[in-house]
Amino acid sequence: MNTKGADSRLNLLLTQVGIAPLDAQTAGKFEAYISLILRWNQRLNLTSLRTEDAIISIHLAESIACARSIPDGVKTLLDFGSGAGLPGIPIALCRPEIAVTMAESKARKAAFLLEAVRTLGISAKVHLGRAENLNKALDCVVLRAVDKMPAAVSAAAKLVAPQGWLALMTTNVDLARLQAAAGPEFLWLRRLALPNAADRIVAFGVRGLDVPGKPDFAGGQQPTAG
Repeated sequence: MNTKGADSRLNLLLTQVGIAPLDAQTAGKFEAYISLILRWNQRLNLTSLRTEDAIISIHLAESIACARSIPDGVKTLLDFGSGAGLPGIPIALCRPEIAVTMAESKARKAAFLLEAVRTLGISAKVHLGRAENLNKALDCVVLRAVDKMPAAVSAAAKLVAPQGWLALMTTNVDLARLQAAAGPEFLWLRRLALPNAADRIVAFGVRGLDVPGKPDFAGGQQPTAG
């Protein structure tokens, strides 16, 4: 469980998959985050991935790629069914201008998220309860590896503000049914291949077909040092 040098390995992996490395301070916080996951995973099933390298190459690479792709101008974001804080915590670390809320209905996982927020010194909030019970509209709602994904997408779509974004971390195979679950209000402008997986993508849909100015969505915030 020794995470010494995890920040260097994370930056090396990011560079190998074409993502700009993190600055030293942000990389150090990711190292602390990895350490928390490994420690809590001994008594709480946060993730089926049990090694540092697997967590870096799958969970963190995907989540950082997603964070870097969130459109500019997003001020509020919900991680719907956050679990181990993926991708909510990486988004909060890489995009500190975004106010992140992580919704988690399981108390022990929510306790982990609260500890991660405290340890990492980030301003993200934790909602203990079902995400669909949140009484607010957000600029962006993101889902990754949520149980009963089509039903979750349908619920998440209702939390997206007009002209806001729904971000689905999924596969090309499953995308069409999840888009259908979101409903006809969403215009799907872009999909991005996620690193280290043959079929994993993040797809972005904007709520409302009348998109002012037909925004140039060539990649949101381009990959730069976090």
